[in-house]
Amino acid sequence: MSDDSRSVPQGQLPSDDLHPLPMPVINLGHLTLEPETRSGVVKDIAKACQDLGYFQVINHGITQSVMDGAFEAALDFFKMPSEIKEQFASDDLRQPVRYDTSSKDGISMSRAFIKHYAHPLSDWMQYWPEKPPTYREHMGNFAVEVRRVALQLMEAILEGLGLGKDYQHEKFQEGLQLMSVNCYPKESEGDVAIGLAPHSDYGFLTILLSSCRGLEVVDRNSNSWKVVQQLPHALHVQVGDYMEVLSNGRVKTVVHRALLNPEEERISIASILGFALHEKVSCAKELVDDQNPEKYKESSFNDFLDYLTNNMDNKDRNFLESIAM
Repeated sequence: MSDDSRSVPQGQLPSDDLHPLPMPVINLGHLTLEPETRSGVVKDIAKACQDLGYFQVINHGITQSVMDGAFEAALDFFKMPSEIKEQFASDDLRQPVRYDTSSKDGISMSRAFIKHYAHPLSDWMQYWPEKPPTYREHMGNFAVEVRRVALQLMEAILEGLGLGKDYQHEKFQEGLQLMSVNCYPKESEGDVAIGLAPHSDYGFLTILLSSCRGLEVVDRNSNSWKVVQQLPHALHVQVGDYMEVLSNGRVKTVVHRALLNPEEERISIASILGFALHEKVSCAKELVDDQNPEKYKESSFNDFLDYLTNNMDNKDRNFLESIAM
């Protein structure tokens, strides 16, 4: 099980320009207001997706106590003895829960992580860690809430693409949710500053909750790394490979990385939205014409896992390139 679709060769990396990046901040509560206001927010989201591929959301409806509970559950898990955490260690990407540390997955430089499926919660929670005792409850509460936000955003993005907010509604409702819970140590002298090497995520949308600054994204306009701002109570949103496929290239996947924070340990909790395991994603036919021919072959999350399994030793692997037509 992995969210990491693309690793980026050193020679293709952008330059460093690490000033905090002002980025669009979307008031998600405005999506439920009168049609004129909603239309304006949909246009703002569409512009952010097509121009940048990332933005932040506020007024998203997830309470601070639910967010704090998720952080607490993550911290408590990573403080558990190694023998408890390593019960979930596996090289099999198809395991429902997988714990690992840096150096094994090809792109982690200095992090520990646990990844698990989260939808439907009743199917997957039984595989989650039982220790610490609050992990299932607190992480489950956050998973349900952040998935609600993801589906709300998908409706707006699909509407902005001209596909209508109910486009493939059932496939999104029944799709996968992958949670990637990460712990990055405080940077110390002599450490490699990179916690997670440049990559993109496989899904449609990644929503990230982060305890402090450390995420960087490629700004396509300047081809440089930009530090993502850390706003109180905000969630960071970025598009993944399958959004690029569905939009037939109108929206581009976001290459990003994580740096170690020199001041404190960092916890990040990523929720990734995708279709069900064997459900194929293809370019929307409404976005294909003579001027914009189909750019990608159809594929599923299962195909993506096969690709990763067969290319684990390939540091230059790129799933999106592998399905380009």
